[in-house]
Amino acid sequence: MKESKRARADRAVRIAAALAEWYPDDNHGALAFQDPFELLVATILSAQCTDVKVNEVAPALFLRFPDVASLAGARQEDVEALIHATGFFRNKARSLLGCAEALQKNHGGKVPDTMDALTALPGVGRKTANVVLSTCFGQPGIIVDTHVSRLSQRLGLTLQDDPERIESDLQVLLPKTSWTDFCHRLTWLGRRVCVARKPRCDQCRLKPDCPTGRLA
Repeated sequence: MKESKRARADRAVRIAAALAEWYPDDNHGALAFQDPFELLVATILSAQCTDVKVNEVAPALFLRFPDVASLAGARQEDVEALIHATGFFRNKARSLLGCAEALQKNHGGKVPDTMDALTALPGVGRKTANVVLSTCFGQPGIIVDTHVSRLSQRLGLTLQDDPERIESDLQVLLPKTSWTDFCHRLTWLGRRVCVARKPRCDQCRLKPDCPTGRLA
């Protein structure tokens, strides 16, 4: 029997409540940062890279280029050398330099606090913008990283593959106040239990509300 939108929304709320009970303190990301600029840079570096590796690499980058102005004036080869270990370092270096230049030119060296302004920056998509807006400016957002994408599909909360469509589906299902915490906790679940290749369904508290887990 096809699940109604109301039933799916009720199930999403139960999942969010179960995650909050299971991971009460895991309502934050794993990237280390001191200010919005550092979080913006770290999130750009985290594409196709683990947060652990970014946290290892970023301190040297921030020591060399501690603010927007210094990064905007950096040479690409110097940035590449510092972020090499995060992968895709040439593209990421171009994004970081372009982003810093745009911040310096258009925003007085400050990280803006709107979705439109952030996504207009080179290398910044909705996921990165939502990370910054929710973490630094207290604006709830659906952060669709690899884990949120995979788990929201496994949980039957979306049939979409495109991150923006997944974001839209989850926005409809969950109260706005729960968006950010839900995504962070889903990411922690994806790292610890609902892993990509062999999800540990027997260890998962979400199994009663998970169509994939019920079949495991």
